[in-house]
Amino acid sequence: MSSSRRDEAGYDRPWRRPGRVRYACGRLVGILRPDVSVYRPEPGRVHVENDLPVVTRDGTVLRVNVYRPPGDARVPVILCAHPYGKDDLPRFSASGRPRLSFRYRILRQTGPLVFSSLTTWEGPDPVWWVGQGYAVVNCDLRGAGTSDGTGSLLSAQEGEDVHDLVEWAGAQPWSSGAVGMLGVSYLALTQWRAASTRPPSLRAIVPWEGFTDAYRGLVRPGGVEENGFLRLWDRGLRKVRQAYSFRRESARRPVIDAWYRSLDPDLSAIEVPALVCGSFSDNNLHSRGSFAGFEGIASAERHLYTHRSGKWAVFYDQEARAAQLSFFERHLKGHDVPGPARVRLEVRDRGDHVVEVRHEESWPLERTRWTPRYLTAGGLAAGPPTEPGSLSFDVRRTGLRFGWTVARDTELTGPMALRLYVELRDADDLDLVVGVEKWSGGRFVPFEGSYGYGRDRVATGWQNLALRALDADRSRPFAPVPACLVREPVTAGEVVPVDIALGASSTLFRAGDQLRLVVAGRWLSPRNPLTGQFPASYRTRNRGRCTLHWGPDRAARLLLPVIPGGA
Repeated sequence: MSSSRRDEAGYDRPWRRPGRVRYACGRLVGILRPDVSVYRPEPGRVHVENDLPVVTRDGTVLRVNVYRPPGDARVPVILCAHPYGKDDLPRFSASGRPRLSFRYRILRQTGPLVFSSLTTWEGPDPVWWVGQGYAVVNCDLRGAGTSDGTGSLLSAQEGEDVHDLVEWAGAQPWSSGAVGMLGVSYLALTQWRAASTRPPSLRAIVPWEGFTDAYRGLVRPGGVEENGFLRLWDRGLRKVRQAYSFRRESARRPVIDAWYRSLDPDLSAIEVPALVCGSFSDNNLHSRGSFAGFEGIASAERHLYTHRSGKWAVFYDQEARAAQLSFFERHLKGHDVPGPARVRLEVRDRGDHVVEVRHEESWPLERTRWTPRYLTAGGLAAGPPTEPGSLSFDVRRTGLRFGWTVARDTELTGPMALRLYVELRDADDLDLVVGVEKWSGGRFVPFEGSYGYGRDRVATGWQNLALRALDADRSRPFAPVPACLVREPVTAGEVVPVDIALGASSTLFRAGDQLRLVVAGRWLSPRNPLTGQFPASYRTRNRGRCTLHWGPDRAARLLLPVIPGGA
């Protein structure tokens, strides 16, 4: 089949992609025997003090575990705070095999994780860091584990609590007075909030993949209700005494209000040095917020570490640890060591192959050539359409695809943005889900995605049509931000423009590869844990018919981040 024929617009079922059986077999092996190794610390190597009390400014007692080098030396501190339980550690069976948390089984691991038996979920390994001359303080947030009180996740109260924990750690007789923070996911979220309160003892933060906008990053990206991960997360927090459930609050708060705004940190108030991990493989949860955090903080010394592998495997691997260590040596110990690159950029051409890792000075890259490809019946064209056209699809059963066969090697690095012109029939609202895929030699090319999903697309985006109005102050041509304040249903016969943000990536398309845009009214991947992106799930509207229009006065287009002279 000719490339022009393959590029033509047509119907598609993007949730059906080849290779599912082989992937499912690999998942079964990973569930039964995840590639995770846990080692016991050598006797006498780590001095451990459990359940030390910390009294906050309002008198609530929080409790922490401290791991530090033996003896009386004053050392810098690495602190993490979370609701998952500081004492929820790996256990060993009578035969000596580690008993791992279900998270390591149900969420696919990309390859080998090695940490000590003192390591909690998504936290720094105390044995490794003590061996580098640091103390580690692992904290139960208010209402979690053995801490007192009732927690309010992501709240200003939580930020004040972590501020007080930082200052406690800085004042201990075994502490040098310099405190840093480190951790993944929620352990990154507490860093954003605490750093915005500016505790004097906090000298550096390493938020490793953490969103910065609770509504757009967690509960309703693009105004589309998430109801899969939130359900699993709620279940994991059932022992935590908390003032509210995000899943229940999302169900009764469909648009952004004062409560949602109260959960977001003031990034402009963060001035401490920061090493931010912004991955291309967590588009469903943390990626957008991580990049926004890097761009939004006021820190004079800030660094961005990108990758497209599994978040847990990368966090504990040698290269990432070396970057974390040199950053803390510089800012917590005052050693004269080079700082990390401003931007560590990892480019891939498929999920399991890194093309190159290089250093850049900005994000998005200053030399980006923002290039539109226009929707036409012939696929994604270089120029705007000269004739009007349209294609329709049944929201429940099908979607549409538009292709572009790349003539020469082309690197796409950065976010993407899609503008559509939409008409509805038998409905006044729609949840649009769009994706950019790579096809090579007629085969779908998978990439790493959220929750350990190994068959993700290059980039994905979603947008509720009734919440299409943009936040003019925050939007940029390549990164539209929906305001999500007031619903505007679509009337019969009305054609409305809608802008959809797709997550960032760094992908090399070889000459002859096809970039394929898919548009649907439902989530693009299966939901089951064997072939799908469990636990990701979105409550999408599933009735009506959607028509996409284009023409001289309706320049529907996909805006691409082309890098001149890329790999």
